[in-house]
Amino acid sequence: MKMFNDKCLLLLLTFSVSFSANSSEAVQSLETRFGKIEMNSDLPSKSSINQLFEELDYQQATQTYLWALPLVSYAQWKNEFQQNLGAKNGDLMLLDSYEDKLGVLTANATTPYLLSFVDLNKTGPVIVDMPKGPTAGGIGDFWQRAVVDMGQTGPDKGNGGKYLLLPPGYEFTDDGSDYYVVQSETMNNLIGFRVLDPDPEQGKKLISSFNIYPYSKKSNPSEIKLLTPKGKAWSGTQPKGMHYWERLHQIIQEEPVNERDRFYMAMLASLGIEKNKPFNPTESQLKALKSGAEIGELIAKANTFAKRFPKARYWSDRQWDKVLQIDDPSQRVENYDQLWERSAWFYEAVTNTKGMMSSTPGLGQTYLGAYTDDKGQWLDGGKNYKLTVPANPPAKQFWSMTLYDIDTRTLIDNKQKKSDVSSRNELKENQDGSIDLYFGPAAPAGFESNWIQTIKGRHWFSYFRLYAPTEAYFDKSWKLNDIEVVN
Repeated sequence: MKMFNDKCLLLLLTFSVSFSANSSEAVQSLETRFGKIEMNSDLPSKSSINQLFEELDYQQATQTYLWALPLVSYAQWKNEFQQNLGAKNGDLMLLDSYEDKLGVLTANATTPYLLSFVDLNKTGPVIVDMPKGPTAGGIGDFWQRAVVDMGQTGPDKGNGGKYLLLPPGYEFTDDGSDYYVVQSETMNNLIGFRVLDPDPEQGKKLISSFNIYPYSKKSNPSEIKLLTPKGKAWSGTQPKGMHYWERLHQIIQEEPVNERDRFYMAMLASLGIEKNKPFNPTESQLKALKSGAEIGELIAKANTFAKRFPKARYWSDRQWDKVLQIDDPSQRVENYDQLWERSAWFYEAVTNTKGMMSSTPGLGQTYLGAYTDDKGQWLDGGKNYKLTVPANPPAKQFWSMTLYDIDTRTLIDNKQKKSDVSSRNELKENQDGSIDLYFGPAAPAGFESNWIQTIKGRHWFSYFRLYAPTEAYFDKSWKLNDIEVVN
C-alpha cells in the first residue's frame, strides 16, 4: 500500500510541475535571499531591475573587499610611515620597542624589525645591501607575494650580499657586478628583515651595515636614513568603511594591473573605482561600498578566526591552527591562486616569505594560532586562562607566545606594556620542565613573570612561534596543549 501511495505522490508532483510549466498564468513574485522580486512571467519586472543591480553591486563590493586585503594593508602601512611618521621613499624604519610595534599586524614582540617602503616609480631599480649575520627577511611586492627571501632563508644563506630589485618589465643588462637579481610584479615594495641575534650589540652592527639605494647611484651610494616612531601612535590595520576604498583607489593609481586581477578591476569599475580616474562614487555605489566593507570584514573575521581550510588544524585533537595556509609565497597552486587562504592570512597578518613557511628542520619559522580555548569558545579578555607548554619545545633558536587584540590584530595595548613571553625570558618552570603561562586581567600570585595581561571587554587571539623548528614539530611527536579557563 505504501509503495502505491508513493507512486501516486510522484505522479501528482510530476503533473503539478508539468502543469505549471505549460500554464499561461504569470508568476507574480519570487522569494530570494535578498527579498521579494516582482516578476513578469519568466522575467523580473521593470520595478525589480534596480533591486537586482543593487544586490550585484553589494556582492561585487564584498568580494573586492576580501580580494584587496593584502594590497590595502601594505598601502595603509606605507601611508602611515610616510604621512604620520615622516619617512621618505627608501628610508629605513626601526621598530624595536613595544610602543613602536603597536601598529604592526601580529608583530613579533621579541625581535627588532627594520622596514623600508620603496616606490620604483620614483627610483628605478634599487640595490639592497644585506649584511652578514643571523637575520630573517626579504622583499615583498604590494600583493604581499615574496619577491625573494634575504638572510638565512635567502640565496645569501645569512652570508650577506647585494640584491638588485627591478621594476615590472625592466630589462637589465648585466654590468659584471655580483648581484642577486630579482624582479617585482609591483612598483611599490616592502624591504625588511628581523635581527635574530640575541646580543643587542651584534644587532646594532647588523642594522648599521644594511643599506638601500638606487642602482643609478651605485658608484656613490648614500647612507640610508634610519628612523623610529619614538613612541608615536600609528596603525597599519586596514581602514574601515569608506576609508578602505579610498586607500584602495589611491594605491591602484600607482600599480600596474596584473592579468589575474582584471575581473576584479571590472567589479571595482562598477563601483566607481578605476585606474586613472578620480574616486567619485554615486549614491548607489556609496551604499554598496559601505555595505561591502561592513559585511566583507565580518566574512574576513570568520574566514580568519574560524578557518575551514582542510589542513588548518595542526593537531586533530587540539585547537591550534597552522595559521599560514598559503602553500607558496607566490600564492599560486596548480589550478588556481589561493584567494581565501590569502584573505585569511592578510586580514590577521602581514608579509610572507619562504622562511615563514618552514618545512626544513632547523631553518625558518613556523606559526601556530589559537583563537579559542580548549572548549572552542572565543578567548575573552575578562577571563583567566592557562597554557602549559610541554618540556623541550622544538625550536633550535627560541619560541615565543604572543597575544593580539581581535579588532586591531596588533599587540594587546595593556597597562603591563607586554604582549608576549618567550624562551628568552626568565620563566618559572615546573619540575618536569614544562612551563605554565597565564593570561588574564590580573597576575596569578607567584607567576607574574609567566603572565600576560588581557583587557576586559575585548577578545584576543594568540600566536605560538617556533624559530628554527626541529624534527619534533614536523613529526608531531611534541604537542602543544590547549589554552584552558582557570579560576
